[in-house]
Amino acid sequence: MELRQLQYFATVAQHGSFTRAAQLLHLTQPGVSSQIRQLERELGHQLLDRSGRTVRLTPAGEAVLPHARAALASAEAARRTAQEFGGLQRGHVRLGMVAGAALTPPSELGTFPGLATTLAAFRQEHPGIDFSLTEDTTARMLAALRDGHLDLAVIGLPTEASGREDDNGWTTLAGLTVHTVLEVPLVAACPERHPLAAAPGGADPSGPAPGDTASIAALPVAALPVAVLDGRGLPATALPVAALDGHALVSTPRGTGMRTALERALAEAGAHPAIGVEAAAPPQLAELAAHGLGVAVLPDPGVVPGLRIRPLADPVPMVRIALAWPAGRPASPPTAALVSHLRTAYPGPAAPQPPVAASAAVTAEPAAAFGPAAAFDPAAATVAAAPSAMCSSAAAPSRTSRSSGK
Repeated sequence: MELRQLQYFATVAQHGSFTRAAQLLHLTQPGVSSQIRQLERELGHQLLDRSGRTVRLTPAGEAVLPHARAALASAEAARRTAQEFGGLQRGHVRLGMVAGAALTPPSELGTFPGLATTLAAFRQEHPGIDFSLTEDTTARMLAALRDGHLDLAVIGLPTEASGREDDNGWTTLAGLTVHTVLEVPLVAACPERHPLAAAPGGADPSGPAPGDTASIAALPVAALPVAVLDGRGLPATALPVAALDGHALVSTPRGTGMRTALERALAEAGAHPAIGVEAAAPPQLAELAAHGLGVAVLPDPGVVPGLRIRPLADPVPMVRIALAWPAGRPASPPTAALVSHLRTAYPGPAAPQPPVAASAAVTAEPAAAFGPAAAFDPAAATVAAAPSAMCSSAAAPSRTSRSSGK
């Protein structure tokens, strides 16, 4: 028998589903089923009862499962011991990343390193450590971290809490250590002819053409309510979350940090809009909204043709990007080294901010991917916030790439 067969068997037994096990293992369902049948033939007993809607352990399976888990734990301990003996000369890290997180920030955010830049620097320090990148939803990656199928993940918060006292879905997650990287508010990206695109007072949603500096200059800086531009280069006025009621929205799927933040804000405001279209990443949300499929709720995408951007208020939905890794078991030396490297590169929003030079038009600190960012203040009188780096890279969920230093 092979260790991978024991791993597949233990995963199916834990979740009661071949489909769910295949998703967590990043394999096809037929492949998982075939390997388990080979294991059953070798042992001479059926381990899983497949007759019902939920896969259950047979008596033989219940007897074998503890030994399978012990064998997997022993193999992992042996691997970790060998890595410790060899220091950080060789190793592998399985890194998950929420779909849509930017690997390379826009050029105007070049002050802060993108994830690709940071991983390249880590590789220079540890050329023998390879890693795999997997894009998925936050909910699936949290499960993969707890199940031992990922070592480290870049996740979006808030998430639905598990109900345990040590899990609130925002600052703490049961069984995991969380390090906040940045926080950004969500905005409403409205099609330019949408009823919500116009600010109160009957403003024309078509507005001045982009680059109409005369109109922009005529606006007093002291009167600017929020640090978001509306897609025409003009300061946008806040839109109450309750105003979304009755309108079709474009959002990320359930299980993502953005969707959970949106649903919490809607519940607090007493609004019940319909989610008309779902997409995995912010650039896709913006494109769908620009084609009139609904109001997209996402981090500020910047200037997008066909869209008017309005910040949301009452409440301001916030999404947090964080690093998460298992707290209940010792990390392998390569994982511990990468965690330390990432925490140094991305100290989080609590870190001291570099001073911003005074100017006639104040610019908000950009929300760079994995860079420091202050929490959003809807009452701040600042101008021209840079678009969130979360919107700079489209990514489809459940996609794995591998980088090797060999």
